Amino acid sequence: MRPDHQEYACQVGELDASKIEILANHEVEFGEHIVAYLDQIGRIEGVVSARNEAGFTISLALSGSRLERFQKRLEWLHNRDESDEAEQRRHARYQPSDSASQLILPDGRNYPCEILDISVSGSSVKVGVIPSIGTYVMLGKMRGRVTRVHPEGIGIEFLKMLDTQGLKSSFNF
Repeated sequence: MRPDHQEYACQVGELDASKIEILANHEVEFGEHIVAYLDQIGRIEGVVSARNEAGFTISLALSGSRLERFQKRLEWLHNRDESDEAEQRRHARYQPSDSASQLILPDGRNYPCEILDISVSGSSVKVGVIPSIGTYVMLGKMRGRVTRVHPEGIGIEFLKMLDTQGLKSSFNF
């Protein structure tokens, strides 16, 4: 959030206890005060200390217990592994033998993608374009919302849960 209370979608590039690199296509001023709400981190405040083509860097001024809590949270995020994440999932995941599909954005742009895994409630997709979190998309004929970004692409939560039999008949596992 900017000083004028305008909010914009963005992504975090690199993150440590002293700075956050923000990937965004919005112009900011050097020295501008920014409040960012980061998934799994929470509210972070800082000042724009650098700008580049991909976005900007926010310098943080954390100290004392806030710095300690922030460092512990970063350590937890860094150390958690895929098995922990898999155990927290609500539904079984499957890897389709034919993983090719299409990702369609709200403006109609269509991108080839690869389904990394799929469940009745969502999918992990490898794709060359990274829509902002919260963007509504179509994965093939399934409507969903981008809920996370990972190194290979995006996570999509379907707006309507699929039927297990329908899922299995639509994809070969």
